[in-house]
Amino acid sequence: MKEVLIYCDGSSLGNGREETRAAAVALLGFRGVWRAFGEYLGGATNQQAEVAAAALGLEQLREPCRVTVLTDSRYVVETMSGRFRRKSNHEWWARLDKAVGQHKIKWQWLKGHAGHVAQEAVDKAARKIAALGHADEGALSKAAAVVAETLKAGGSE
Repeated sequence: MKEVLIYCDGSSLGNGREETRAAAVALLGFRGVWRAFGEYLGGATNQQAEVAAAALGLEQLREPCRVTVLTDSRYVVETMSGRFRRKSNHEWWARLDKAVGQHKIKWQWLKGHAGHVAQEAVDKAARKIAALGHADEGALSKAAAVVAETLKAGGSE
């Protein structure tokens, strides 16, 4: 079974206000190759964007894998680990449940804005896509390249 790392983050600019602009980004790593995926989510909340980011990453996998999903969202980690109940956002959770499929998943929380190169890269790409109002290949390519270059230089994700 392939082992895959997924760093994911959602961003909702203006969360809770009239003109919310949200995005989700997932960065997948397999055998030293990194690829980023992004999606503009319109008026989604920050919690919805975080759930969508995890789903987006898992949706890219074409066969059952052993996956570590790393996110700065306690909401996602605690809910998917069974410690939080799903009180809202049911359609977003349904998407993530479908994406989980037959994968074996370890849900891991990372403190946001704490210097994790990969987490910072997905955060930056998600904020850019939210601001632009569409997925941006340049931002996604840059996120993947930053992580690949850091690892090549002997750093950590």
